[in-house]
Amino acid sequence: QVQLVESGGGLVQAGASLRLSCAASGRTFSMGWFRQAPGKEREFVAVISWRGGTTYYVDSVKGRFTISRDNAKNTVFLQMNSLKPEDTAVYYCASDGDPTRVGVRSWQYDSWGRGTQVTVSS
Repeated sequence: QVQLVESGGGLVQAGASLRLSCAASGRTFSMGWFRQAPGKEREFVAVISWRGGTTYYVDSVKGRFTISRDNAKNTVFLQMNSLKPEDTAVYYCASDGDPTRVGVRSWQYDSWGRGTQVTVSS
């Protein structure tokens, strides 16, 4: 399994931007971002294929969030613009050990970071 460490979370006002980073210590294929708000289930946010050519997003963040990766640094990013209070959650980075898919479901991922808190005030 891959070791993952997220960073970049914080407290911001609605409309602001944040850039999350996830540093990986092992080989990665598809990399995803998930989030979990208090009292809610973990939710898929975005995924990027291992070459970066394919991305998927949950509808609520399309047009606002962008996932990207720098394979030379073994790091994946989540650029979050126009943040809303509804985006408040702990954001988790995840790595898929299967090289054939670009998954949007939690069970498809093998490794998880500890998360970084994003809080958006209204």
